[in-house]
Amino acid sequence: QVQLVESGGGLVQAGGSLRLSCAASGRTFSTYAMGWFRQTPGKEREFVAAINRDRQTSYADSVKGRFTISRDNAKNTVYLQMDKLKPEDTAVLYCAARNLGLLATRHYEYDYWGQGTQVTVSS
Repeated sequence: QVQLVESGGGLVQAGGSLRLSCAASGRTFSTYAMGWFRQTPGKEREFVAAINRDRQTSYADSVKGRFTISRDNAKNTVYLQMDKLKPEDTAVLYCAARNLGLLATRHYEYDYWGQGTQVTVSS
């Protein structure tokens, strides 16, 4: 079982930046693919970014060029650097881990989830 704990959410003005962290338990973190998803009330969980065990990345079109996903295997942590934030980025952000270390963009492809962290962007 893998436990994921997100941190770094908060309130920021449009155009600002936030850096989210997701700390994972377990000794095989380096083999997982990791992803970030977001959700707003009444909507389905939406793919944001993913990174595989080889550090290849994938982004949703809506965040490409503004968000950067990275991982530090020594710290069992994945990060999401969010720049040039927009009010429409307001959501609960979730970290997810996938046993199969390949890139994935659909929420049902992930095996473990964090509790989520709120990101609010004011206009």
